[in-house]
Amino acid sequence: MHNTHKPPLLNQSSLYELLHARFDDGFSKLSDIPNPALLKDSVRAVERIAKAILENQKITLVGDYDVDGVTSTSIMVLFFREINYPLEAIIPNRFRDGYGVSPNILKRVEADLVITVDNGIAAVEAAQICKDRGIDLIITDHHTPSDTLPDAYAIVNPKLIDCPYPFKEICGAQVAWLVLALLKKELSLQVDMKQYFDLLALAIIADVMPLVGINRAIVQAGLQQMAQKKRPSSVIIAEFLDKKTISSEDIGFQIAPRLNSAGRLEDAILASEFLTARDENSAYQKFELLTQLNELRKATEAEASEDARTKVNPKDKIIVVAGEDYHEGVVGIVASRLVQEFGRPAIVLNIKEGIAKGSARSVGEINIYDLLRANDGFLNKFGGHKMAAGMSLREEDIEYFKEELNKDAQKYAEEDFLNKEELVGELEPSALDLRLLDVLDQFEPYGEGNPRPRFFLNEAELLNIRLLGADKSHSKLNIRTHAHMSQTYDLMAFRQRFEMPKSRKLSCSYTVNKNEWNGKVSLQFMLDRVY
Repeated sequence: MHNTHKPPLLNQSSLYELLHARFDDGFSKLSDIPNPALLKDSVRAVERIAKAILENQKITLVGDYDVDGVTSTSIMVLFFREINYPLEAIIPNRFRDGYGVSPNILKRVEADLVITVDNGIAAVEAAQICKDRGIDLIITDHHTPSDTLPDAYAIVNPKLIDCPYPFKEICGAQVAWLVLALLKKELSLQVDMKQYFDLLALAIIADVMPLVGINRAIVQAGLQQMAQKKRPSSVIIAEFLDKKTISSEDIGFQIAPRLNSAGRLEDAILASEFLTARDENSAYQKFELLTQLNELRKATEAEASEDARTKVNPKDKIIVVAGEDYHEGVVGIVASRLVQEFGRPAIVLNIKEGIAKGSARSVGEINIYDLLRANDGFLNKFGGHKMAAGMSLREEDIEYFKEELNKDAQKYAEEDFLNKEELVGELEPSALDLRLLDVLDQFEPYGEGNPRPRFFLNEAELLNIRLLGADKSHSKLNIRTHAHMSQTYDLMAFRQRFEMPKSRKLSCSYTVNKNEWNGKVSLQFMLDRVY
């Protein structure tokens, strides 16, 4: 193991103490959500939107094609549907339009007011076009601003240096929702803002926001709401997952990829139509389409991942790979796969007609946005945040770009590349019963900023191995955690084919999940990594 010290032995109460210490300031409640008026420019933005509504002006919304962007758009669409005011909602197409409110998109917009959600902080050129055409532009976004801000009517973004909003790590959908909450107040509208928590939970989880503070409170409320099936799309999600309680992992691994696949492969409007569906039947049909697209996405991504892997130089501190026929919609996922495998930040580029467009994913303490900004001379455009970014550059600049990034990355120490979410300890045999699930449940939702605890298993005895799945690509290991115990447990290893080692022993890290099968609840271990 790379930890030199032995992980501590934990029982249920010491585990509780350890997890509780992550929340030194106590748990936030929904009532702790700061006043939206603290968002810089939010009052100015809302007064302008209210004026447009009262004067019957044409309002156009421009969203984004990832889950956060689609969800932000959907919340806006549902709000305006409820107050019965026409809103033109555009989600750019990744292939035809490119990202966000671009000059490209503005060609098809005839409006008095344009509002962006989850994009716009880098839209300097688009803001100028709006200004020239006499269109007021309101930007709502949460991405990191660069030094040059667009000249817009209002910019609402918690990450602006002079924005006093106390909780900075919120996603695009939350910014949009806070603006709508102010609008409701401004126009004295009868709209229940709590009804959107299920959608906010989707966006917060999918956009990998830290699940602490108000984010945690919103996600908890949203997941409960989803399970209560208050919205046609929630009915379909809850029935598809088929569980009494929905976890953030269910959303992250099962639902978010489906919603994302629309924008990755075809058009994100499909995902928005699912979230805003008026009845279960149309929600179901859209979900079926999303599931098919997700299967296609998996196949496309597997192919690109195979190819990209062969191009990696393991000596590089920053991986940069490019291909002619990578599907533009999956380069981000391929980058994530490379990060997982090599433990390095990765940039994956798709080359088309001399232009390379791609996505970056980071790891540990490495701020990929800062590295890109230091080398923006090579880039036509870029944007994002510490852990993920998008960019485009000329094909002939790729090699130089890669060299410079790697030079800059020399300043990072080896431990900066490690995820700090290391093991919390080794569970005593007495801790392995159903009450363990009660302890773990109290700190849900797990995710970014509050990782699901990972435990160490030392030389567990392997009793047998079954390969599962259509292509036998998953393994189910039956193990005895301690030699003297009669009880055995199942350890699931996804996307890994195991063979029985000679020693019939296994040391690994794992997480604990609740397994509900035929009305019976049991502990299920999920393999994290083998040591």
